[in-house]
Amino acid sequence: MRFGYFDDQNREYVITRPDTPLPWINYLGSEAYFGLISNTAGGYSFYQDARLRRLTRYRYNNVPLDFGGRYLYLRDAESGEFWSPSWMPTRLPLEDYACRHGLGYSVIGGTRAGIEVRTRYFVPLGETLEVWQTTVTNHRDTPATLNLFASVEFALWDAHDDATNFQRNLNIGEVEVVDGVIYHKTEYRERRDHFAYFACSEQPDAFETQREAFLGPYRGWDAPEAIERGALGNSIAHGWAPVGVHQIALTLAPGESRQVRFVLGYHENPRAEKFEDAALQVLNKRTVKPIIARYTDAREADAAFAALQVHWDALLARFQVQTPDAETNRMVNIWNAYQCIVTFNLSRSASYFESGVGRGMGFRDSNQDLLGFVHTIPERAKERILDIAATQLPDGGAYHQYQPLTKRGNDAVGGGFNDDPLWLILGVAAYLKETGDWAILGTPVPYDNQPGTETPLYEHLQRALQYTLDRRGPHDLPLIGHADWNDCLNLNTFSEEPGQSFQLLQSQDGKTAESVFIGGLFVLAAEEMAQMANGEWRMAKSDASDQLAIRNSQFYTEAAQQMRETVLAHGWDGNWFLRAYDHFGNKVGSWECAEGQIFIEPQGMCVMARIGVESGLAEQALAAVEQYLATPHGIVLNQPAYTRYHVELGEITSYPPGYKENAGIFCHTNPWMMIAETVLGRGDRAFDYYKRICPAAREGISEVHRSEPYVYAQMIAGKDAPTHGEAKNSWLTGTAAWNFVAITQHILGIRPNYAGLQIAPVLPEAWDGFTATRVFRGVTYHITVERIGPGNDVALVVDDAAITGNIVPLPRDGRTEVWVKAVVGRMGAS
Repeated sequence: MRFGYFDDQNREYVITRPDTPLPWINYLGSEAYFGLISNTAGGYSFYQDARLRRLTRYRYNNVPLDFGGRYLYLRDAESGEFWSPSWMPTRLPLEDYACRHGLGYSVIGGTRAGIEVRTRYFVPLGETLEVWQTTVTNHRDTPATLNLFASVEFALWDAHDDATNFQRNLNIGEVEVVDGVIYHKTEYRERRDHFAYFACSEQPDAFETQREAFLGPYRGWDAPEAIERGALGNSIAHGWAPVGVHQIALTLAPGESRQVRFVLGYHENPRAEKFEDAALQVLNKRTVKPIIARYTDAREADAAFAALQVHWDALLARFQVQTPDAETNRMVNIWNAYQCIVTFNLSRSASYFESGVGRGMGFRDSNQDLLGFVHTIPERAKERILDIAATQLPDGGAYHQYQPLTKRGNDAVGGGFNDDPLWLILGVAAYLKETGDWAILGTPVPYDNQPGTETPLYEHLQRALQYTLDRRGPHDLPLIGHADWNDCLNLNTFSEEPGQSFQLLQSQDGKTAESVFIGGLFVLAAEEMAQMANGEWRMAKSDASDQLAIRNSQFYTEAAQQMRETVLAHGWDGNWFLRAYDHFGNKVGSWECAEGQIFIEPQGMCVMARIGVESGLAEQALAAVEQYLATPHGIVLNQPAYTRYHVELGEITSYPPGYKENAGIFCHTNPWMMIAETVLGRGDRAFDYYKRICPAAREGISEVHRSEPYVYAQMIAGKDAPTHGEAKNSWLTGTAAWNFVAITQHILGIRPNYAGLQIAPVLPEAWDGFTATRVFRGVTYHITVERIGPGNDVALVVDDAAITGNIVPLPRDGRTEVWVKAVVGRMGAS
């Protein structure tokens, strides 16, 4: 069942029914100001940090589920009837409802009683505001006398405090209303130098800033008392719940259209210039007024939207493909790339499943997000790498999360997730391969953001690797700490009381529980370090560092080989790789276990690290995945599911069977299996796994999948769940980056390399080829791939000249365009 359709030409997903199974959302903004917006105009906005700079209020797990947002109402002055052109919150039927989610914007509207209303929401580039362009059209044969209402509910900045500290918060709300602009200035009188504002292109006929004055007592957003009576009362909020509501009277002739523009924004003043009149505590509006005037102007707003489209054109043009599969094309060219950018911006902080309160930017998460983003805006990837590295601890460990506003490690969560440091190496490696910017390795970066502790970034990477070498257990495998990639496999926690954190409680000394997964990850990271040590850049020992000598490539190669041998000796279970050893030294993820006999993570990571490839063990492991873990909806995380709580294993066993980490389809890990299959040269299996979780391929079963059909979700319910195939936690997931890497770099086989652009496709045998355009280090590569038969050997012709190998070197003559022809098959076959 479908609730809309893909408009590939306009790069939009068009939702044609408002009652989607779950709210289907989009994101506004891609720099400092962000908004979440659902297909019925729900959601909220914030500046930089979804917790600390929340502009508008949103209540998670509400009833109805998506209630609160950027709500417009239209009231017919003659009949008294009013409705919402976004369907919510009034939920009255609309004749031609449509929500068009595009790249950084959404257009929502419909027609009722002959009046059409459509609103385009977007955030202009370089600004800390959003624009609502609302167009009202009279399709009646007679003039229409109408009132348009626009509303937001302001949050009191700190989203957690806003939702909990009512004894204070119900007393501090403050606003100013000047020249038709509503300024929200709660706490501005004291420590804040920022405020929010809600403006309109028309002089409002009336306004409201006190929520109860607008809604009425015991009323909701579906039936505001003020709209019912047809007039706002110009209330000024003093405490309680500040809102911003504008009323605009419209009289439209038959066929006439009129656009009204609303601007919701965030603004800061210099601390010494906070007030226009300090005695009266009047906001200084001098620098914000020109901004309001600009974006309430029709031409300026249109120009800003046009610039936004040009911006997205340029970003997506960096990688475009045409394959025999339409769903692959729309995901690679539009939606997967777009999701990678959104996820890079926000990590796991703010979605309809992440409240923006409990999580900031993840150390592990952000490094993985780089993998799918670095080709689009490399300079932002560089900035992110340096931010992440600055939260690293002196021993090479890492805070698990940091706050985007302060860029400091989150003490409440702390560190001790022992895979975290290694992801920094993979993130930096991806950046180096994409850009060739070896100078980044010499950039001085502090530890724990403490001035005076700076060492070159390269040393941060050395300490990250050493962190693992210094923390090995009885089998010489890496110790798991609080957890590894699977935050819910808590082998040192032993939690027996409700409310204890599975991730933070550590009841054991942590010196015996080991992770085979980290072993595979270490091999990948050490091999990347070996390549860096052999790179063009040579590291001179920093005067600021005397703790580690600069190690050469051989050290890392030997460390990788030793870990590879350790994994094979102690991490192989006969038909697949073990998951771990618990605190007691018992195997986890073994045929010896009654439940949880096989896990997906070590199969993917170890084969990606080419452990067991030559001996055939990797092929055995992938066969076990296909036999025990693969389902039509994707590959589950483990089998058999845990049916009871195991105190020695932690949170993974707290979930009912088939959900989340307990045998759910944790989509993040599925592309590891796709990549692993390409390591063995099996394009058909890799692409089959790709299509099983591909959102566009699941559009036709939206009543089962339930989440958006244009972006990946973190989890799909596994085969043990009553709701097998149902997706949750969409948008902000490492699934986005890893699927982009799997399809573009390993199945299509176009991947950056230190020496150039590598072309090594592992395609489905039914494909006859594909074409691609890839911008790499300032050069546009026009690539044609032709399959001539079975096999994955590659012969390259670059600008009409055959070359040896599968790496296209950078042109030495300053050319900015290169044409590549790749022939794929079994070369030399008779």
